[in-house]
Amino acid sequence: MSPAGRFAPSPSADLHIGNLRTAVLAWLFARSTGRRFLIRVDDLDDRTNADIGMRQLADLAAIGLTPDEPPQWQTEHTQRYSLAIDHLADHGLLYECYCSRRDIQQAPRAPHAPQGAYPGTCRELTDAERAERRAALGRPPALRMRADVASYTVHDLLHGDYTGVVDDFVVRRGDGVPAYNLAVVVDDAAQEVDQVVRGDDLLPSSPRQAYLAGVLGYPQPAYAHVPLVLNADGLRLAKRDGAVTPAEIGADRAVAEISASLGWPSRSLDDLLSQFDPSKLPREPWIYSPSVEES
Repeated sequence: MSPAGRFAPSPSADLHIGNLRTAVLAWLFARSTGRRFLIRVDDLDDRTNADIGMRQLADLAAIGLTPDEPPQWQTEHTQRYSLAIDHLADHGLLYECYCSRRDIQQAPRAPHAPQGAYPGTCRELTDAERAERRAALGRPPALRMRADVASYTVHDLLHGDYTGVVDDFVVRRGDGVPAYNLAVVVDDAAQEVDQVVRGDDLLPSSPRQAYLAGVLGYPQPAYAHVPLVLNADGLRLAKRDGAVTPAEIGADRAVAEISASLGWPSRSLDDLLSQFDPSKLPREPWIYSPSVEES
C-alpha cells in the first residue's frame, strides 16, 4: 500500500461545518502530497451510534470526500488492539490501575507536574496490594502503559516542534474497551497512515501517541493540527449555534464557505486543490456565523 492521510470522525453526533472543514483539509493535505485518502469511523466508544456514522459518511460524500478504500469501522478490527495490548504486556509495560478520575485529581503529585497527568499511584504496588485493590474495586481495572519518559517532542507542519506530557496513560479502559490513544495509533499503522491532519485541540495528545508508536515499532506520522471552527462567542461550534450541519447548509454552500475560510474561494474541491498551499493556511480559528438564508 502507498502512504495515506485520513479523516477519522467519531459517530457520536452529526458532522457540522467545522468537522467538514477539518475533513477537507485532511483531503487536501493527502491529495497534494500524492497520498491515499482514507476515512475511518472511530466507533469504539459506547456513546457512538452506527446510524450517525452512516450519516457522517453520506455527508462527506455529498461534498465530494470519498475515500480511496471502503471506510473502516474500529469495532470491526478489535483483534488489532488485543494484539498490541498483548505485545505491551509481554514486554512488561502494562500494569493495572484501580484509580477513579476523582482519585487521580486528588492524588498528591510532584511539584510542577501538569494537571491531569497520572501521578503513578498504582505503578509500584506489590502483588498483595494489587490483589487487595482488585477485590475492593468490584470491577475490572484499567490497564496503563509504563512510560519511561516524562515528555516527548513531535514536529507539526503548522506548529513546529511541540513537546508534551507523556504519563502512564490508559491503553485499555476498565470496561475492556481499547483507549483512544492506543486505538488510533494501531489503526494508523495498520492502514499505513503516515500523515495525521486533525483539529489543533488534539495536539496535546500527539506526544503520547507518537511515543506509543515508537514503543510498538511503528513509524511516527507527520502531523498537521489545523485551527478549529468557533462560534461568535469564541466557543467550539455546536448544534445550538444554528444551521451548521450539511443537511441544513447544503453541500455546495458548505464547500463555498469552507474554501472561502481558507483563503481560496472555490466552487469545487478540485478547484480548491489546485490552489492549496499549506504555508498560506490561516493559523487562527475560523469564527463561523451561520447564515439565516435557506440553502
